Amino acid sequence: MSEQVVFSQLSRKFIDENDATPAEAQQVVYYSLAIGHHLGVIDCLEAALTCPWDEYLAWIATLEAGSDARRKMEGVPKYGVIVIDFSHVQLLARAFDEARAAQTPQQQEWSKLMLSMLYDIHQESAIYLMVRRLRD
Repeated sequence: MSEQVVFSQLSRKFIDENDATPAEAQQVVYYSLAIGHHLGVIDCLEAALTCPWDEYLAWIATLEAGSDARRKMEGVPKYGVIVIDFSHVQLLARAFDEARAAQTPQQQEWSKLMLSMLYDIHQESAIYLMVRRLRD
């Protein structure tokens, strides 16, 4: 059985509806989306980074021991899934940037991609990452 960790990034949202929304109600739909109500809204996630389980554990071990960033990333082994949103951007960006000097070339590539995804979230706060452990 192989295990891996997949980072999926929000790529788009759409409203699940069978009937066209009347023009009078369209503003209510837009307002609901703007304030974060997801009733009838489907998030489309796209895999952005995949790494083998053991290599993921070695990668996050390069983050400062006991740090909030490391605890956040250790949520994957503990819970099987974590969500990274706008509130985590600064914390994780700093940690992954600082860890690059001690990382292998492969880990540095993953950190570079992670920093790019965090930048995307910083630019558009509606974007988030779902990081989950997959077992085949």
